[in-house]
Amino acid sequence: MGAYEAALLVAGIAIFGAVVLPRVLSDKPMSFPLIYVVAGALLFSLPLGVEIPDPVEHGDLAERLTEFVVIIALTGAGLKLDRPFEWQAWSNTWRLLAITMPLTILATALLGWGVLGTLVSTAVLLGAVVAPTDPVLASDVQATPPTEEMDEEIDPKKQEGEVRFALTSEAGLNDGLAFPFTHLAIAIAAAAGASSLDWLGEWFLMHFLYEIAVGVVMGYLAGQVLARVIFSESVTTQLGKVMEGAEALAVTLITYGATELVHGYGFIAVFVAAVELRHYEWEHEYYTALHDYAVMIERIVMATVLVLFGGAIAGGLLAPLTLLDIVVGLTLIFVVRPVAGVIGMLGSSLPWSERLVVSAFGIRGIGSFYYLAFALNEASFGEIELLVAADKLWALLGFVVLASIVIHGISANYVMDALDRRRPDERTPSETSEADAS
Repeated sequence: MGAYEAALLVAGIAIFGAVVLPRVLSDKPMSFPLIYVVAGALLFSLPLGVEIPDPVEHGDLAERLTEFVVIIALTGAGLKLDRPFEWQAWSNTWRLLAITMPLTILATALLGWGVLGTLVSTAVLLGAVVAPTDPVLASDVQATPPTEEMDEEIDPKKQEGEVRFALTSEAGLNDGLAFPFTHLAIAIAAAAGASSLDWLGEWFLMHFLYEIAVGVVMGYLAGQVLARVIFSESVTTQLGKVMEGAEALAVTLITYGATELVHGYGFIAVFVAAVELRHYEWEHEYYTALHDYAVMIERIVMATVLVLFGGAIAGGLLAPLTLLDIVVGLTLIFVVRPVAGVIGMLGSSLPWSERLVVSAFGIRGIGSFYYLAFALNEASFGEIELLVAADKLWALLGFVVLASIVIHGISANYVMDALDRRRPDERTPSETSEADAS
């Protein structure tokens, strides 16, 4: 069997699994990402003649594959959110973005520098790539698909699924907000030994203020313009019905490409565009088709990436790990994110049980892979210290993502089901009777 044919076989198995497994195991609390990773490790352990995936050697491919699955996942996440974009309604999201995420980056960087002994730039990069909550692997804790009603209630105690909303909206925005800190790590590496701090002002103005602002503005404009086109005519032809929902992919690519061309953060733009698209006409049933199409593409590409991840593990991706690396990786999952999450949620009106779930389920995944691949591809000889640490960074990040897939993947269904069962019991008798009557 030739290498090309074997590669087609592996890709076909990944896609087939992404389509069939959810049907076969729909009533079982399974972690599909974990199944894909294990399948990839087994497939690439067989003598098929396929080259073992290596994200260090094939950095460009790793960046582009993970980039695509993240942007389509951001579209799906944005289309899930049936809530007006108001400051109070999104208060828990702002807490996670403004407090939890920076604390996670800082704590991770300190662990990298103080415990693992990395250089400052490498430590900052580690914090930046680990911080985002992944929009791809977090489907079990995300909001449900769009309904035909607007969720106008903003009291978290009376709101179904505030945990899911917080985690979905956080994942949608913090993937883009990790970009400035990734650029900061590259800038620190490039400025090693420089006496001037001019580079810091340039980083803040360009990579923090400008690119975030452009991402938001481009996303808003794209969402408004494309929504008017999509909903201007109803689908009447057979070809139109066959292509229902494909506009979700078009919106993703148009928004991302246009924003990146003007040097804005495309991740932010795609999510904002999807939210604007969802809010344009609340009661239109076509939102379901848009969401389902985005999720279908996301699942197929996600399965492929995770199978390759499993293959990379089989090929020795985790070989550079030391016991200290493993301890730090587990600390990031069990201590850093939960503690940063709890601090960020102080003052929230959510019950403590829900605050703890939001804090604990900061799933790390494919978005982190993208940021690391991006940073290493952007680094040149001037940032050689990042390139020297590439194998170690990929090993540590690979372990963190694998551990997150196992820990969060296995526990997510149980925890979310427990919250869903408990929530009616937390309402007052009058609220419960009203809900039962409806």
